[in-house]
Amino acid sequence: MSEATATELEAEAATGTAEITADDWGAAMAEQAVTETPADDWGAAMAEQGEAKPSAAEKAKPHVFEQFGSPAGSTTQNDLDMIMDIPVQLSVELGRTKMPIKNLLQLAQGSVVELAGMAGEPLDVMINGFLIAQGEVVVVNDKLGIRLTDIITPSERLRRLNR
Repeated sequence: MSEATATELEAEAATGTAEITADDWGAAMAEQAVTETPADDWGAAMAEQGEAKPSAAEKAKPHVFEQFGSPAGSTTQNDLDMIMDIPVQLSVELGRTKMPIKNLLQLAQGSVVELAGMAGEPLDVMINGFLIAQGEVVVVNDKLGIRLTDIITPSERLRRLNR
């Protein structure tokens, strides 16, 4: 398409009077035929790929992965540093109980719920729902806290999970 024809079509399109005629389509098709077609691009790319094929010995080589990071001594520290900012939920469990929904719906302000457990028993310290320690309630500067009295060992945690 010539520059003048393209400018005329743009002006007509802006005014809303543009009509596409068979001559316009013919000119566009002729212009497209002059430029290189995608099939030629694909043909050139396929020929280039055929020239660069690796030998059978290169294909059979196992890939060797390089070591990531630094020597083993500091790798452990780097691994720990990566998880130090992951948030976990710590909760202290005072006790539990089971009750029917009928009783649950009757609870009101001032109701007392009896819990399984005795006064003075250690409280369970949970991390993301898993028991990791037991402790007792303390008050520091008018705030509640917990003093850990027993850390649950990994073998004890496994034993409790199997119950």
